[in-house]
This record gives sequence, C-alpha cells and structure tokens, in this order.
Amino acid sequence: MTTNDVRLRPVRDDDLEIFLAYEHDAEAVRRSRFTPRPREAFLRHWRERVLGDPSGLVRTVVADGEVAGNIVAWWEGERRFTGYWLGRAYWGRGVGSRALALFLQEETVRPLFADPFAENTASVRLLEKNGFVPYEDAEHPVDEGFVLLVLRDHATGAP
Repeated sequence: MTTNDVRLRPVRDDDLEIFLAYEHDAEAVRRSRFTPRPREAFLRHWRERVLGDPSGLVRTVVADGEVAGNIVAWWEGERRFTGYWLGRAYWGRGVGSRALALFLQEETVRPLFADPFAENTASVRLLEKNGFVPYEDAEHPVDEGFVLLVLRDHATGAP
C-alpha cells in the first residue's frame, strides 16, 4: 500500500511524543541499532539540541494527514548530515522516499552525508534512490556496522 499525500512541515511540540513512541519501537531499534532515550532525555535532546540548533533543518513528515516521523539535517564538524525516523506503520509505503526527496529540495547543502546501519537495507536503499552513494574516508571512519553515504553536488562532482 502506498501513501499518496506526503508533506513536510515545521516540528510542533506535540509531535515530540509521537517521535518518542516511534523511537521506542522494538523493531525500529533493532533495524537502526540506536538505543532509545528515556522520555525526559529524549524531550530535552529534541528541545535543546535538535530544535534549539539554529543551523539545523528539522521537519515533521506528514503522511495522509498523520505524523509519520521526522527528518533532520545538522552539522558535525565540517560535514552536514541528514537522518530520519519513521513510524513502522509508514515503512514500505514510499513515505520515506517521498519525504527525503521533498527534504532535499529544502536542504541544499552539498555534500550531504548519512550514516545508516549497514544491515538496515531499506534505509540504505532509500538513500541510494535519492542519489546517495558510498563514501570512504579513512581519516574519519564510521562506527562499526554503519556505512557512510554522500549526496554530491552533481554540478561539480564534489567532494
């Protein structure tokens, strides 16, 4: 089943409880290899670090009028990264691909990096469908089990 109406909007405070529930989904934790935060730590992280970072781009993904997840971009040193988290009910329905395509129209910094868990093949495929390719960097290796992908500036081929 595909979802026809996918939109992005600014994050509202009441979205955070939904994001928290999605982060605590056992299958999502297994696939992402991410340890979910306790509620108060999660809310503090989102309010202070994610939403409080003026250099970040943060959006709620809305599918058929419902909060499906979030997508963000942030700086780590000299590199711009993107990441997303969708509720399980939205997996395999094209929501992630459409949301990322919309997000990449707003987030124009290139190169743009992502570092999904390598065994999360659906996430890796989603990124590749949107133009991300493997990136090797011996000076800045990613954590074991993860893969570093990059979306280059097609006009210049950078980096």
